[in-house]
Amino acid sequence: MPADIVIVDYGAGNLRSVQNALRSLGHEPTVSASAQDVAGARAVILPGVGAASSAMQELERLGLVNALMQHMEADRPFLGVCLGLQLLLTVTEEGGLTPCLGVIPGWVKKLSADLKIPHMGWNQVRQRQRHPIFAGIPDNSNFYFVHSYYGEAEDKALVVGETEYGVTFGSVIARGNLIATQFHPEKSGEMGLKLYDNFLKLALGESPC
Repeated sequence: MPADIVIVDYGAGNLRSVQNALRSLGHEPTVSASAQDVAGARAVILPGVGAASSAMQELERLGLVNALMQHMEADRPFLGVCLGLQLLLTVTEEGGLTPCLGVIPGWVKKLSADLKIPHMGWNQVRQRQRHPIFAGIPDNSNFYFVHSYYGEAEDKALVVGETEYGVTFGSVIARGNLIATQFHPEKSGEMGLKLYDNFLKLALGESPC
């Protein structure tokens, strides 16, 4: 029987934290490396820790690229987290211009060497647009970041939340039923759980409040 919610397992770590966060909200997600599970899922979460090049290699090796692409091209609910946001763009500077999924035209760039890298800890997310993913989340709420690279979408209208760390970068992007965050909601306390709750309600046809 197809799972409603699939957390994609491609060896990137942090999966249990995401699973536990969703369980605390009353859901029972499936953690899976199966393209068949992804293809049949109602909603997919692509978490991410580590390097983009190895992540893309694993997604290819596991046969997950086509399943993910078909899911997103059908505009079915999708949430990318941290590296899961960066992999949506066209190419990343990490690993020497590594091609990514190319769902969102744009580049992934390294944060300035003048900054402490990785950008690790709490930082504000400024809501550039009203979006259901922010329901019940005050503007400029703090979320937890751990990253050395940031995504820059060509279409700035897709950036619904932004954060400043040396540069101002898109920390939440959204297009249709595709949403992605540069921060880790599962490490972001009450506001992070609220964001997951909003995503799941949208994915399952309920209204965030």
